[in-house]
Amino acid sequence: MKACVLYSGGKDSSLIGVTLQRLGFDVELCTVNFGVYDSFIPASLSAKALGFTHKVIQLDFSILDKACNMIIEDGFPNGGIKFLHENVVEEVAGKFDIVADGTRRDDRTPKLNKNQIRSLEDRKDVQYINLDSFGFKTIKMITSNLFEVSHERSNKDNNSDYEVEIRTLIDDKGGDSSGIFPEHYQTRVIGYK
Repeated sequence: MKACVLYSGGKDSSLIGVTLQRLGFDVELCTVNFGVYDSFIPASLSAKALGFTHKVIQLDFSILDKACNMIIEDGFPNGGIKFLHENVVEEVAGKFDIVADGTRRDDRTPKLNKNQIRSLEDRKDVQYINLDSFGFKTIKMITSNLFEVSHERSNKDNNSDYEVEIRTLIDDKGGDSSGIFPEHYQTRVIGYK
């Protein structure tokens, strides 16, 4: 079975990718891009370090544009990122047997609820897998024994999650993404231990 892991290059999406591969699935690590910024480069480096195929999936700019407008209007990123993730999952679900991501129990966003997952699986005849039963501490414990990880202040050159293109587009629209997104640190997998 062919599995698409929505891949940021971080420890959570790396863990689900390695887990599915070890279970015998044909895994492709996939990073979505909307053509605003080459945000997929850090994820590509992480995938290569782990020996995985990495695929960049280009999606329609209008999805990112709508998400950014939602974030600007809300003054907070969660609703826009959730909208973006829902659209990404819908798009890739028709192309793979399994769609997986690194969302875990204590994530606020992006996150599909149980009804959305059931609907997706029924409509698209796909399996959706995430790390929902795992919390941050558990993921940290597991991945610290498995991966070499860099830990840096988040910026557009060291991560490949949705935030990179959202920030770039908000700033291009004349907004100030730094006032919307709090300063935080990002992990990126750089290899196996």
